[in-house]
Amino acid sequence: MALTEAQIRTLTTVERVASILSIVGVITIIGTFAFSRHFRNPMHRLIFINAFYNLFDFIATMIATSGPAAGNSSALCQFQGFSLQMFPMADVLWTLAMACDVFLVVYYQFSVQALRKLEIWYTAIITSLVSIPAIVFLFIHTPERGPMYGSVTLWCSISPNWVVFRIVFYYGPIWFLIVAILLFYILVGIKVIKLRHQFNLSRSDHIALSSHISTSNHALDQHKNAVAVTVQIDIQSQPASRVYPSSTEQNPHSSRGESSSHNAPLDHKRFKHTNVSFRQYILMPMVFFLVLLATWVAPTINRLSALVNPGHDSYPLMLAVGAMGSLRGFWNGVVFITLGMKGWKREMKLRLVRA
Repeated sequence: MALTEAQIRTLTTVERVASILSIVGVITIIGTFAFSRHFRNPMHRLIFINAFYNLFDFIATMIATSGPAAGNSSALCQFQGFSLQMFPMADVLWTLAMACDVFLVVYYQFSVQALRKLEIWYTAIITSLVSIPAIVFLFIHTPERGPMYGSVTLWCSISPNWVVFRIVFYYGPIWFLIVAILLFYILVGIKVIKLRHQFNLSRSDHIALSSHISTSNHALDQHKNAVAVTVQIDIQSQPASRVYPSSTEQNPHSSRGESSSHNAPLDHKRFKHTNVSFRQYILMPMVFFLVLLATWVAPTINRLSALVNPGHDSYPLMLAVGAMGSLRGFWNGVVFITLGMKGWKREMKLRLVRA
């Protein structure tokens, strides 16, 4: 069933309005990160980097039905197809990178420096994985099937004539990655449930994560610049305030001429306690994943419907695809600002209480 001109105009309007809102959301993320030091933790940095990939994605969706209208072989259609092959896939991979960081923080207490070292690897790997097939597809064209990128009514993407490639290089990998992200968050959820007795979210936004590390001849007063707001090192479960004695009353062994604990050889197990922001290090990436998941439900159902009924276009389903697929950047911006501001306000309150 072919769509009417009025329906196509409505689809175009929906896509472009949603795309403009998403571009505003992307610019909000970039601007907030650039001008506010509060939005500078490793999770914010990954979201900031991904925002540039998202920007090209939403520029392509704003082209909307003008791509198919220009013709499958036109530069506009090919640009749109290339962009919609590369950048939505990059968005899923960056969401996986965030899930990896959450996993590394919760299970291995990765520091800020350690997480930042991963960013160059994330950027190189993700860019390579998404750009190579997207570029190669630009040069695939046969007399029987035409160009690889062609009209799919809403925009130009992998043509229905190349439907196997669309499954193998688009929907298949995307849902595989979504399942992988889900598994990461299930593991994170299990860990957080096990640690639930260590924190009270109504009082503090932080979870105490603990790990055992062996030490030998190591300075006790070394402070780690970790992803945590604070890192406390305790020896044999003593309070942190008692690790460094400052008087004979606190350390009776000094009065007997014994070596201070600062200089004595050590071979104990340390308990590294890392307090991480629940909202910014765990909740925010998980909400981004939920937005991503909601984004891909309608397009996948639409694609399955097209496989079952070739040539049949469901107008309500296409409206859902045009709106959800183009509105993701807007919701990302809302999540970024909302959860980030809540965390900032909570930190300000804690600082005032301590003062």
